[in-house]
Amino acid sequence: MKKLVSFGLLILCSFSSYANQCEIYWLMGSNEEAFTPCKVEAEQGNAEAQYILGLMYDEGDGIEQDVQKAAYWYKKAAAKGKSDAQFNLAVMYDEGDGIEQDKQKALYWYTKAAEQGNSNSQNNLGLMYDKGDGIEQDKQMALYWYTKAAEKGESNAQYNLAIMYEKGDGVEQDKQKAAYWYTKAAEKGESNAQFNLALMYDEGDGIEQDKQKVIYWYTKAAEKGHPSAQNNLAFMYDKGDGVEQDKVKAVYWFTKSAQQGVPDAQYNLALIYDKGDGIKQDKSLANEYFKQSCDLGFERACNKLKK
Repeated sequence: MKKLVSFGLLILCSFSSYANQCEIYWLMGSNEEAFTPCKVEAEQGNAEAQYILGLMYDEGDGIEQDVQKAAYWYKKAAAKGKSDAQFNLAVMYDEGDGIEQDKQKALYWYTKAAEQGNSNSQNNLGLMYDKGDGIEQDKQMALYWYTKAAEKGESNAQYNLAIMYEKGDGVEQDKQKAAYWYTKAAEKGESNAQFNLALMYDEGDGIEQDKQKVIYWYTKAAEKGHPSAQNNLAFMYDKGDGVEQDKVKAVYWFTKSAQQGVPDAQYNLALIYDKGDGIKQDKSLANEYFKQSCDLGFERACNKLKK
């Protein structure tokens, strides 16, 4: 889980006397210069400086990396109520990152930060309750915290919340709400949400079928490297399904997906090369893709190789 690197409200264009030297140097990118004032201010009990010093040790940014010292300063800032420090400390306990893994402490600090409105903590707390990770599974609590984070615009929470509504997992199934939250996450660039939203439009699953939106969202996800979206987009171009048939684009996206190990894409690409369907025939390359697909257990590809 990615740690936070953020700060409170600080007007960068006007370094007033209220802005401390630690923050000024840090925000200017002068990390080596920031260390000394940050250490001084941190030892004086300044929570912001403690958090920044924790970040510096955590990332080895301007000083030698030391996750033990990072945890030390995160704890200091967290105890003073700095929510970003609470989140980063929770991540360290959650993953056993530089300190002994402790799910109870992760839960404690996620909760502290979540109660202050930290959306990343709210999402991660939702995940712990959703999966029963270090705590008794509680879908209602998962739904609660996902919703809190989703409403703040946290794309991972929006995606997780959409899944719950789509599957009726711990909540009454509601495809309209699923599509709503998938859309929110998709608009923020969450590729899994883009893919799932495209599927819903493709199948008319709870929402009106719309092939143009299918193409749009598959393309968005495919461009971000989503292998299944690449395969499905290629298939639409291959068949002219909701879009003008384009074998070149089909081969392009099948290739992208095949290179990521999607057996269905490897099989479809092999068929195109085997027949010379819209591109130059290449039996050798076709056999190679059939073999790759077969090796991954795709039965139709194995049958083609036998023939």
